[in-house]
Amino acid sequence: MSAALAVLMSTFPATPAPASTLPFEPAEPGYLGFRLLEAPVARRDDPRALKYIVDHLKPGTTIERRFEVANESRNRREVRLYAAAARIEKNTFTFADAHTPNELTEWTGVNPARQTLDPWEKTEANVTIKVPKVAAPGERYAVVWAESGTPPDATHNVGSVTRVGVRVYLDVSDSGEYAAFDIDKLTAIRQENGQPRVIARVRNTGKRALDLRGKLDLAEGPGGLSAGAYEVTPGTTLPPGGAGTVRIDLDRRLPAGPWRARLRLESGTVRRSLAARLTFPEPGGKAFVWLPDPSGSTVRYGLAGGLIVLGSAAALVRYRRRRCP
Repeated sequence: MSAALAVLMSTFPATPAPASTLPFEPAEPGYLGFRLLEAPVARRDDPRALKYIVDHLKPGTTIERRFEVANESRNRREVRLYAAAARIEKNTFTFADAHTPNELTEWTGVNPARQTLDPWEKTEANVTIKVPKVAAPGERYAVVWAESGTPPDATHNVGSVTRVGVRVYLDVSDSGEYAAFDIDKLTAIRQENGQPRVIARVRNTGKRALDLRGKLDLAEGPGGLSAGAYEVTPGTTLPPGGAGTVRIDLDRRLPAGPWRARLRLESGTVRRSLAARLTFPEPGGKAFVWLPDPSGSTVRYGLAGGLIVLGSAAALVRYRRRRCP
């Protein structure tokens, strides 16, 4: 991002967001709201399809999606609507600068491309994606943006631009799609400040990108204590074939254990749930346990810095792979 250009970027869910959750910016140029209005009927039960444009298409197919843009300011504003490139980098969905194109944006059109909105006015627009008949198999990424403001140019050294939008995950192939993942390892950590944390290593074993979310519950702790549910820190997106970690930060007052930890992860309609015995180490230490794979391989326990993982059972509670519709 240019030092002379302030850009506020975000992606908004399909459900309306209250004004307090919109990105902060001074009165000029103000706020923009963005809301996806529809999802494929076949994906009505997929939470990701309600937040983002997520689809699987055969070459030669065309789709359309409606969305709403709102001028959440006291000023009349000109809004530009367009698609720009995105990618998954270091397990994060990353937006490209400005109007950077890629293969998917060349297939994508937004109509109208420009709107002038009065204060607090809302308008609808359509995004159309036309996949060429000769398109190669694979998943592509982009963002459909609504943008307002003035970038710096040869005359103006300072500009201010606001843009909000929705992610696009488009998979192309003649066959069906397949999304799945495995959890390889859990790590119990006690940070130097005393806060416990659980880290799960995840492998994307399917052909679709995953936006991981989930919860961790602790039970059968000292004196029969239980705790949770603790939310997984959001933001981890794994590309097809990729691997990475998700983390769960816990209450600093949490006893060491041992605990029976149950982790539930999901991406859309693909879910994985398991349980393991964990004990949190002293500050600065870690203890980890490898989990059984679906074929039933032997559980392996690891030690870090001489710390022992208490409890010998790491049982698979539920494992399910689902082919998305």
